Amino acid sequence: MNTSKRRRRGAVAALLTFTLAGGTSVLSSGTDKVPDHPSTASGPGTLEAAATAARHKTLPRLKLPAPTGPHAVGRTSLHLVDHGRRDPWVPKAGARELMVSLYYPARKGTGTPAPYMTTKGARLLLDDRGIDDVPPEVLSGTRTHTRAGALPARGTYPLVLLSPGFEVPGTTLTGLAEELTSRGHVVAVTDHAYEAVGVEFPGKGTLPCAACGRVDEDTVEAAAKGRGDDLSYVIDALTGKPGGPTSGGKRPVWRHASMIDRRRVGMAGHSLGGAGTAAAMAKDGRIRAGANLDGPFPGLGPAADLSGRPFLLLGTAADHGPGGRDRTWDTAWDRLSGWKRWATVSGADHFAFTDLATLAGQLGGDDPEGLPGGRAAAITGAYTGAFFDLHLRGRHSPLLDGPSADHPEVVLHHR
Repeated sequence: MNTSKRRRRGAVAALLTFTLAGGTSVLSSGTDKVPDHPSTASGPGTLEAAATAARHKTLPRLKLPAPTGPHAVGRTSLHLVDHGRRDPWVPKAGARELMVSLYYPARKGTGTPAPYMTTKGARLLLDDRGIDDVPPEVLSGTRTHTRAGALPARGTYPLVLLSPGFEVPGTTLTGLAEELTSRGHVVAVTDHAYEAVGVEFPGKGTLPCAACGRVDEDTVEAAAKGRGDDLSYVIDALTGKPGGPTSGGKRPVWRHASMIDRRRVGMAGHSLGGAGTAAAMAKDGRIRAGANLDGPFPGLGPAADLSGRPFLLLGTAADHGPGGRDRTWDTAWDRLSGWKRWATVSGADHFAFTDLATLAGQLGGDDPEGLPGGRAAAITGAYTGAFFDLHLRGRHSPLLDGPSADHPEVVLHHR
């Protein structure tokens, strides 16, 4: 984005230095401007500090937290092309394209270990931000708990779509995808063409981030609604069910689509992905429940109440607490008419709701005054998982009822 730049504190700063050096972390669709902060941080919690330490010792093998559910996790990749829409960022490219990393409950002991991301993708991210002190193999070599090509487990499962933040690839939501899948969901992490660095598309290679620098307070609502169209199309492709804004009633594109219970569809996103979740729900009644992880809440007109469907707001205290920097959450809270929860996490930074928190912590990037990366991952998985367990699987969790001794950093608001 070309709005203000922000200093990153806390557990995520070590990796955010390269992912957000070119713009802000919090997209605001309201009139309140995000305050200016320099983007180059120093001291503990920065990539530079971690790189300096790395020169004096061997870098650790990064790994994602182990999922807590009983299911093994399989993964496959799908390339989707929506011929009903042109790409909004590069119209001459033709139809809108999406890449979906599809996670599914799998049979234990099948498949092969799945990589976190390609070394080329990691290198492009680092090069894009001018960072040369961290080998790309460190990031790409992150150990996951996913098996590529694993045999699907028997049964049918709810579908949850995940959309990443602006400028960053969907791989940054791998840990959350693994957690939700382990609990018994099929999870579709969607990469949106030309909106991130380091995402490869069949026949086109790694696409540039043509959208980078083109989203600000004046255009974020249009970008969020574009994400909403993308996500509705993913539902169309995975379920083959008519009824979505771009559906055609064709057969599902995934050979194991019978695993998906298309009556139970949820959606969540981080940052712009969270805004896109709300936009998708506003016009797609197939989505039963949605969650916004520290993103703005777009204006949705008459559909702002989301027809009484459940919604979770989970974000940072400074930006998204009552009366915080992004006042769109205050407005959204008043308009949501169904089951709703508004939770903020003390000490969390914007990317605490992604893999970057826990990975930065392992690189020595935890800030003693912020939320440790391991805690950020545990909180995100626990609360997002409890939300979808309740509304897609009918399994109640006391986490959503009030304060939790296991997660004292989380505050539930009842404004």
